[in-house]
Amino acid sequence: MRIGIVGTGAMARALGGAWVRAGHEVLVGGRDAGRAAGAAGDAGGARWGGVGQAVAHGRDAVLLAVPHRAAPVVAGAHARSLAGRTVVDCSNPVAEGFALATGRGPSAAERIAAAAPGARVVKAFNLCHASVWDLRPPVFDGRALAVPLCGDDDRALATVAALVRDTGCEPLTAGPLERAHLLEATAALLIGLWVGQGADAQAIAPPLAHAGPHA
Repeated sequence: MRIGIVGTGAMARALGGAWVRAGHEVLVGGRDAGRAAGAAGDAGGARWGGVGQAVAHGRDAVLLAVPHRAAPVVAGAHARSLAGRTVVDCSNPVAEGFALATGRGPSAAERIAAAAPGARVVKAFNLCHASVWDLRPPVFDGRALAVPLCGDDDRALATVAALVRDTGCEPLTAGPLERAHLLEATAALLIGLWVGQGADAQAIAPPLAHAGPHA
């Protein structure tokens, strides 16, 4: 696939590296040429360029690996180019006190979709720190990490599911994009437990065999 990554931080480097190793054509783009070149190099030899170049390159998928407030701005500025493209949002709108910065309003992913109405937005990769995506592969106690996806377009979901598998993880369909706020709230909860309390947040859920029926 041809994948464009907007952003030059840890998520761009980690996911970009996983996709380069899987054989995809990756271009990392940012406003700062030096940071874009550095991130591309850290991703294992991806190409680099500006934001517009990353969007143009991402014929099969565009990852918005930028802060949640910046993502709708980028999407709006490139809405025409993103029309018909699979756009992946991995941001977490977590504010002080581990609260949702979006409050009771639309999710970060829905704000991207509103800014670029022709894009096929999928929420994914937001529940783990970038260091997890550096693992080769992210397998814990013999079980591959599961990655929930929220989106409205079946083709886009299939594309992102394939990219999840290319990281060594297993995709889970978590519903339409309107449920992205649940993924974002889950991230806020987990980060609050992990970072705020140093708790083993994974221990809050029982194994599937003991999950039981829920209304």
